[in-house]
Amino acid sequence: MEKLFQQWAGEPCIEVEPISAHGSARKYYRLKGKRQTCIAAVNDDVRENEAFFYYSDFFWENKVAVPELYAISPDRKTYLQLDLGNRTLYDLVVEKRNAGLGFDDELEKMYKLAIQGLVRMQKLGALIDFSHAYPREAFDRQSMLWDLNYFKYDFLKLAHIPFDEQLLEDDFQHFADELSACDSNYFLYRDFQSRNLMILAKMVWFIDYQGGRQGSPYYDIASLLYDAKAEIPDEVRQRLAKYFYSQHDKKIAPTYESFQHTFNKFVLLRIMQAMGAYGYRGLYEGKEHFVKSIAPALGNLATLLQDTSLLLETPELCRVLQSLLESEELKSIMTAANGTPLTVTVNSFSYKRGLPNDKNGNGGGFVFDCRALPNPGRYPQYQCYTGKDQPVIEFLQKEPEVEEFIQNAAKMVLNSVRRYQQRGFANLQVNFGCTGGQHRSVYCAEQTAKIIAEQAGCKVEVHHLEQD
Repeated sequence: MEKLFQQWAGEPCIEVEPISAHGSARKYYRLKGKRQTCIAAVNDDVRENEAFFYYSDFFWENKVAVPELYAISPDRKTYLQLDLGNRTLYDLVVEKRNAGLGFDDELEKMYKLAIQGLVRMQKLGALIDFSHAYPREAFDRQSMLWDLNYFKYDFLKLAHIPFDEQLLEDDFQHFADELSACDSNYFLYRDFQSRNLMILAKMVWFIDYQGGRQGSPYYDIASLLYDAKAEIPDEVRQRLAKYFYSQHDKKIAPTYESFQHTFNKFVLLRIMQAMGAYGYRGLYEGKEHFVKSIAPALGNLATLLQDTSLLLETPELCRVLQSLLESEELKSIMTAANGTPLTVTVNSFSYKRGLPNDKNGNGGGFVFDCRALPNPGRYPQYQCYTGKDQPVIEFLQKEPEVEEFIQNAAKMVLNSVRRYQQRGFANLQVNFGCTGGQHRSVYCAEQTAKIIAEQAGCKVEVHHLEQD
């Protein structure tokens, strides 16, 4: 990566920052020099990379807001691209939700910008050479059956939902026949959702389209508007669906009513595909983030099934989906996942005053002794500061053993946090002590709290007992 950066930027790389890939096999990094910055991706799947390179060049040349490709390594496994920052459309959704603003005019405007870009990409499908697509040239009948079977084996089986194998297979075949008959001479993004849409300079930019292929225009708008974690209100969803239809050519449907009927069927397909992922990642692998996505997905499903004409020709599929909504086992799983959230209390303290009390009555949790670490309190210039002040932070950041201490402590705590979350515990206390409770313990408590909040997604409270 650094060699490629040097060749492209004409300057050395002085900082490498890992970026979360959200479960992808690809690895991402932000590379920085004195003047230049970019995003580096590393992926051993060369065929997938080649699809990304082709689509990136094609869309960039056609003035679609995708990251410009800067450089590609000779083995085609590492590449540099435009740095689009860290803020996704989903981040904006969460910001609005946390501020109590919901889907306000600004957020709806950003969704409309995303839809405008999607429609442009879809229409350009007529000019794309889909022989570059990976892993399949088209989202065709076979692809749909793969998604439906993913739902059957990785969600229905794991959630213990009974079904008649042959009758359900017959319904899947009929459902795939109906959807694959739609006009498919468009670009299908495949994973068009709010976490793959970046916001930069008041524009919406598109990433992670390497799985794109030829397909129907309905699938991607269904993915965006029925993204379980975004929780778009139904009235907003309907407005945005109408906006998508108004922006498209009328070849996709002669009237909005006919568009909506076909659209709802693709929504159902997308929900089932997503629930396959929630089943495998959540029910099988035990990842809480995916288990928590089941409830909003079922809410979307319940809204969709109010259209009683949707599944008239697939009675077993209709019965199975109704069973999902009524499953007591699923309700129990979701209640456990969304019950009382774990609160991790991180304290700094002075050993001169003894160990902190656990106000929750659980017996104290972790206690880490920071007194073996380098002590800025020995130097007069740091005595008026705490571990939250920049001079002390810079002092401790220069000491490798301090970073090692924090990473080891955080690893131990995170292991317990995940077990506590699985077992439904409400509180965990973590304490960092030093001689005076002013420098080392404060710094270690602050840094560890950040790691826990970022990696475990639980509530974290920080208290500096001597400073308080």
